[in-house]
Amino acid sequence: MSTSTPVGRGPLAAVALVLVAALSACGDLHASGSTARAATPGASEGAASPYVEPGAGDGAPHYNENNAYRRSREMSPAHAKDAEREAGRIRPVLERLWEQRKWDPATVRAALLRLGYEEERVTKDGKLLGGTLTVSEMPSRWKDDGYVTPEGTRVALRVHRDACVTAFLQKSNFDVRTNGPYLETGCFEPPYGH
Repeated sequence: MSTSTPVGRGPLAAVALVLVAALSACGDLHASGSTARAATPGASEGAASPYVEPGAGDGAPHYNENNAYRRSREMSPAHAKDAEREAGRIRPVLERLWEQRKWDPATVRAALLRLGYEEERVTKDGKLLGGTLTVSEMPSRWKDDGYVTPEGTRVALRVHRDACVTAFLQKSNFDVRTNGPYLETGCFEPPYGH
């Protein structure tokens, strides 16, 4: 009785071994000898990805991708001018209210409606019915053991589909800015996800 392997199984077994080796090493880069030791990060070096995206704030991999929701869209030059003009109308009103120490939403809303803006109306499913002005309390924040809502007001004015004026007014300060809308939150800058 012969103990030799049939002719067809030898090459097939070799191909199978090469395929298993290739698949198990998929995506891994291997170096040998001293090259492998030099490429291994030491205890003082971080093991972070060597790739840093251009413009990545903290250098973390995928920073730009993970923070895309926090970037406003571009405004056309003409609409940016319109937004700046509206910001110029809103700024003195908020400054006067801040000096009078009046930063509650009802007072701010009433003052801005006197400029001729109409309050934005939206259906429950998010469809815009009309108006351009949104005035609300400040967003809640985590403090100590729970959420607190700071005293003050935030404002958004949709000047065009691609142009907004956003502002806030609180005890410590106030600010008025122009920006394009955010993908998920409209004129208001979205909160950090985590």
